[in-house]
Amino acid sequence: MEGFRFCSPLWFILAPLALAVVWWSWHPGRRAAAVFSSLADLKTLPVTTAQRVRRLLPWAYGVGLLLLVAALARPQQGKSEARLHTEGIAIEMVVDVSGSMEALDYEINGEPASRVSAVKHVFREFVLGSKSSGLHGRPNDLIGLVAFGTYADSQCPLTLDHGALADIAESLGPAKPIRDRRGNLINKDWREEDNTAIGDGLTLALDRLRNITAKSKVEILLTDGGDNASVVEPHEAAKMAQKLGVKIYTIGFGHPGIVPFPQEDDFGHRVLVQAQFPLDERLLREIAETTSGQFFYADSTKKLEEIYAQIDQMEKSKVEETQYTEYTELYLWLAAPGLALLMVAGFLGATRFRALP
Repeated sequence: MEGFRFCSPLWFILAPLALAVVWWSWHPGRRAAAVFSSLADLKTLPVTTAQRVRRLLPWAYGVGLLLLVAALARPQQGKSEARLHTEGIAIEMVVDVSGSMEALDYEINGEPASRVSAVKHVFREFVLGSKSSGLHGRPNDLIGLVAFGTYADSQCPLTLDHGALADIAESLGPAKPIRDRRGNLINKDWREEDNTAIGDGLTLALDRLRNITAKSKVEILLTDGGDNASVVEPHEAAKMAQKLGVKIYTIGFGHPGIVPFPQEDDFGHRVLVQAQFPLDERLLREIAETTSGQFFYADSTKKLEEIYAQIDQMEKSKVEETQYTEYTELYLWLAAPGLALLMVAGFLGATRFRALP
């Protein structure tokens, strides 16, 4: 950052005085003049180049004096350097990618969307920032991503490269059947990945946070169901988080009741059926309370954005800025031409353009 300033601007008080001196010295009423009976004949004489140049001498004196006054005011060019000292937060996003997250009961920009699509959409806004949702992004925080269905998997380690993190999050989704060219099912055990291991997801995220030095450590758990596949019970994971000083925010997801849900029939065709996926709200509240966190419920994409905005306000990074400014003196750039103008004007006024009484 660069800036221009005058270090001693009070010297500009002399500017009117300098102009007054020039006017008083060169005013026609003060200079000696020859007495003529009539000036009619003199007015018909052509104006020479020397006369035109001589008329510029007062201006040269005036500009020269003003430049000297400006030089006395010490113009300076500043170069500023800002140094940021950040104390960020370590955040592990723990996202449910079980099969129920394919339910089509959310909207993005007015269009129907699956639960997992809404999660990824708002996750990107939370990490990178979005004017439309009022989220400012988390540029100074370490953020990692853990996904869980039947098994928990670390999708991205804690990182400041949030662009890469958001791109990785775009690939999240429940396990799907894979077929060969003839339509035969290749991954016949894909439904085994369709459960929900909340406790294992929390535990894996804790393992990633354990050795991190940060102002505070946070897990944001987002799920639309209840735990039915964990090796580590969710309550045990919450107690471990409490001992490690990790706060857990839990977000319940999905509309209660019957919702449209896409499935594949025996021929590999996508069909919509009606399904219901109960949310274990009591479990999510207990996890949050154990770690001094908070439980939220998001029944729409807009509500999820508002929840992330609340967490954004509760978990703020500390950023301090120290600014240093180095100034370069520029008075010579004004003093030199100012003195030159005065010397030239004085020399010409005393020689070639000297006025005789």
